[in-house]
Amino acid sequence: MTTTPTPAPETGSPQPGRKGRLHGATVATLRRMIITGELPAGQKLREQEICEQLGVSRTPLREALRTLAAQGLVRLTQNRGAEVASLTLDDILGLYEVVSTLEALAARLACKTISDEAIAEIGMLHYRMMRHQARAEQLEYFALNQQIHRALVEAARNAALLEAWEGLSARIERAKYLPNLQPTRWKAAMQEHDAMLAALVSRDGEGLARLIEIHFANSLAAILATANPGAGHAAETTPRQGDEGHETP
Repeated sequence: MTTTPTPAPETGSPQPGRKGRLHGATVATLRRMIITGELPAGQKLREQEICEQLGVSRTPLREALRTLAAQGLVRLTQNRGAEVASLTLDDILGLYEVVSTLEALAARLACKTISDEAIAEIGMLHYRMMRHQARAEQLEYFALNQQIHRALVEAARNAALLEAWEGLSARIERAKYLPNLQPTRWKAAMQEHDAMLAALVSRDGEGLARLIEIHFANSLAAILATANPGAGHAAETTPRQGDEGHETP
């Protein structure tokens, strides 16, 4: 069965024309399949099979794989071709520590200069995300969740910060998909977003930074709580902030 690549926003400079759109759609489709676990860690990405599944030729597929490798989602080797990159608990711990710090900094910077219009746009994304959460529409919820986090980082107006965040965003988004979203935990995550939006509206940079740190700590706790205890020593680590009753994202 053929899976048609679906267009989705990409990071970096836009690529005009049909070739650029095909590249973007192929990257977006494979990225979604990896992030959601449809393509699990370690799976070989055989060109012929994927080309037939996505309905694309080898050239755009190879370009897409190079892009995904740069995002940390695919591993390319000279002799073995391409495979889905692993994501260990130690990797996740490091990612959460860094991205939490980056977004907390973004919160402090954004609250100094963010416009009413930008806050309203984030608020619209938030309420759309809330509707998807109420309908248990996980894929749509996570897509909007990522847009909200990106919008906050962009509002900081710091190119170096945005570049650092973009380099880790695909892997952190993948990590958020690891635990199964239980209704009570998902509700708690949405409540955390409610508080974060309120802090942003008040332009309380320090308060928002603290809420983001707790949000990430609770998300990490949920991942560790559902992880395989034999997957590494990171499974024994407990975040110092928040509690395990909260969930990603």
